[in-house]
Amino acid sequence: MAGAIIENMSTKKLVIVGVILLLFQAFAFMVGGLIAPSPTTAVHYLATKCVDTVKHRQDSKWFMPWGPNQCEKIRSFDEAMAKKIEANNIVFAVHIPLPNKEMSPWFQFMLVILQFDIAFKMHNQIEDGAMVTVDVGLAYRDDTISEWTEMAHSFEQRRLSCSFTTAKTYENEGRFYECDLLPFMEVGSVAHKYYLLNIRLPVNDRKKVNVGIGEIKDIRLVGIHQNGGFTKVWFAMKTFLTPSILIIMIWYWRRITLMSRPPVLLEKVILALGISMTFINIPVEWFSVGFNWTWMLLFGDIRQGIFYSMLLSFWIIFCGEHLMETQFFEAEVLGRGELKMCELCLPAIKIFPQLDLPTKKLQDQTERNRFSVYWKQVGPIVFGSFCLFIFDMCERGVQLTNPFYSIWASDVGTELAMAFIIVAGICACLYFLFLCFMVFQVFRNISGKRTSLPAMSKARRLHYEGLIFRFKFLMLVTLTCAAMTVIFFIISQVNEGHWHWGEHTVQVNSAFFTGIYGMWNLYVFAIMFLYAPSHKRYGDEQSSGDAGANSGEDIQLTTTITHVDGPTEIYKMSGKEAQE
Repeated sequence: MAGAIIENMSTKKLVIVGVILLLFQAFAFMVGGLIAPSPTTAVHYLATKCVDTVKHRQDSKWFMPWGPNQCEKIRSFDEAMAKKIEANNIVFAVHIPLPNKEMSPWFQFMLVILQFDIAFKMHNQIEDGAMVTVDVGLAYRDDTISEWTEMAHSFEQRRLSCSFTTAKTYENEGRFYECDLLPFMEVGSVAHKYYLLNIRLPVNDRKKVNVGIGEIKDIRLVGIHQNGGFTKVWFAMKTFLTPSILIIMIWYWRRITLMSRPPVLLEKVILALGISMTFINIPVEWFSVGFNWTWMLLFGDIRQGIFYSMLLSFWIIFCGEHLMETQFFEAEVLGRGELKMCELCLPAIKIFPQLDLPTKKLQDQTERNRFSVYWKQVGPIVFGSFCLFIFDMCERGVQLTNPFYSIWASDVGTELAMAFIIVAGICACLYFLFLCFMVFQVFRNISGKRTSLPAMSKARRLHYEGLIFRFKFLMLVTLTCAAMTVIFFIISQVNEGHWHWGEHTVQVNSAFFTGIYGMWNLYVFAIMFLYAPSHKRYGDEQSSGDAGANSGEDIQLTTTITHVDGPTEIYKMSGKEAQE
């Protein structure tokens, strides 16, 4: 054996493989754009004002906005004042979903956003830094006749961020403030058909609770959940891709273990990348349809974090191993072909029987194939991933017991969250620039091997020129994959969500999710396939005389060493240069 498949596969077969992968990539985008619906749906709710008298408080705990057992309702706070109903006896009730609809486990999660409708009054304005305290309870049931079962209850605070765009005069009283949306609730599974929210705004003048928050007219909620149709398409993709990556990973590692040498660093990292891709592919979400697993969102974040950490680390090592940083050392001949490196250099003994000169500068490759060499690059990736994990645990970890908790609710939490996002964005940009720089170095390193080409025969020279082109193309694909993720993420944020293409509607956000997810799978598949040891050696078809004449002409672009019975191709070049 000699070299990887990317080196020895014929150009025709390589083009066929590339076209097949490209077709699968296009199909992944089409599945999301033309077959799957939009990833999420937003439903708007207007809270109903229910009256909670002492009598009702004893009889019932939950207030329904509609239905056979609906609560006693009022239309406005003016009506409440006319009936002498105190603010503490008003309950804002919201039933999820809307009438004649049901929630489904296929919705996967439920995110609720809160917005207050606050009217301007000269004698009751919103104070700076005003904090709203809410007493909120969440209940569920699976039919329309059963009693409500409490799911969560909490006292939460949310800071108001409102602005009044016109002059604060008596003439403008009754106009509404423009208030920012507030995070309110997030549930990691939708295991029940009906949910009920009861929200109270307790007032206590002595403790300054809900004082200086303006005149609240209404409470509006926006419920966001994943579309069931998109969930089914997403699960189907995971189910199809899991065995595909698992099979190619087993095939790849079997080829590695069949060799008579231990795996090198790059081969181990490629296997680790395949394992992380398989881990994120395993469709455990199927169980969330039948079980109330509220931790699935957190588990999904952990899986994505592991994969992206492994992917970023792989790119660093992948480029670094191709750089083949070479250092020259003085070597002293001890006899019998043994060379001792100078004491100031790395102490090592290497065998080069073909050398007969007293001293010579030789290339030392001992820095390759060592994970410790990359600790400066991989260390920050691991540290950053750990910080993001802690940040995720601080929010979604707490939400496992209190779905109303939000790290954005407090000033410290908001500043911390913004700091994480800003630092993460800066690090992502710096990483991408560093990756571009490393790829540039790889290009320069591989192009430097062209100095060995003029002395070769025409057929062999053309062969190695093709190899150089293949490696450059693979590096460009690597950069393209990284850039595509950023580009499609930006498009999904600024676009309205769909394009009209003739009679068809293309869901851009769905195409982003399925296309990028398919792209990473195809990239990992291609890396494991192309870097698996080849079963054939270039030049086997040539005559033995021609092979002997060109024994010193071989150069190797991959860092995989495919045999141990003799010196590697890079050492052959070193030996030939020393003889000359």
